[in-house]
Amino acid sequence: MQRSRRVNPHPTTWEIPLATVVVVVLLFILGVHAGRAGANLIAGAGLQFPPREELFVSTFPVIRGDAGAGLVPRPDHVAGAAATLIWIGIVETLNLALILWASKIAWDQWGPSRVHGMATRAEAEKLLGRSRLRRNAAVIRPDLYGKRQR
Repeated sequence: MQRSRRVNPHPTTWEIPLATVVVVVLLFILGVHAGRAGANLIAGAGLQFPPREELFVSTFPVIRGDAGAGLVPRPDHVAGAAATLIWIGIVETLNLALILWASKIAWDQWGPSRVHGMATRAEAEKLLGRSRLRRNAAVIRPDLYGKRQR
């Protein structure tokens, strides 16, 4: 037990995965309403978002194609169901790309395959300088620049 505490002082708990799931679901819900707002803007109904009280309640009617659901006051002319669904699809695709990009960055930073204690090429250059790196290449990377055995 003592060894595992030294290796991993912070055990994995449920808070971080739950927060991640909540953020992803909220981003997709906001994406539905942003897609509806874009469709309504193009259709001439203006750029409107629902009030906070109607945000979650109006999500499923919007997905079914009702572009005026939850808007206060409801516009007279709203986008059609097809245009609303196309705009929601575009926004959600961009949303998914953003989530995947952020996940890749987080995985590289905190995932199990991250590199511990290694400087990047730019950090080594800044700290040591090019001439010192070349002069001490055999010490820094003996597998690549060590003395060749004959």
